[in-house]
Amino acid sequence: MDQKVIALPRLNGLHPNLESTALKLMEETGELAQAIGKYRGLSGERANYTDKEIQGAIASELLDVAQTAVSMMYVLEEQYDVDIAQALEAHIEKLLRKGYLTMDKGDGQ
Repeated sequence: MDQKVIALPRLNGLHPNLESTALKLMEETGELAQAIGKYRGLSGERANYTDKEIQGAIASELLDVAQTAVSMMYVLEEQYDVDIAQALEAHIEKLLRKGYLTMDKGDGQ
């Protein structure tokens, strides 16, 4: 199974809760959509950026989304005693069941 693995830190300068983190996730997702809209020319305005600049903005916004999602995982673990490792296993099983993911013989299964 091919994976993109990144490690993002627990932010220690914030005191997030479930609601504030969900709102931040929506904000960051909107910023990602806005960057993609500029790249595709969907915003109705002329983009005065190079493709490289817009692609960099998309990558940056995507990492902001990922960081906020990781922050929400910490909130779920620390404030609601959710086992994220177990949830990840269930998530992978769901992907397999739905056919979104297939395991090759070299993947250990």
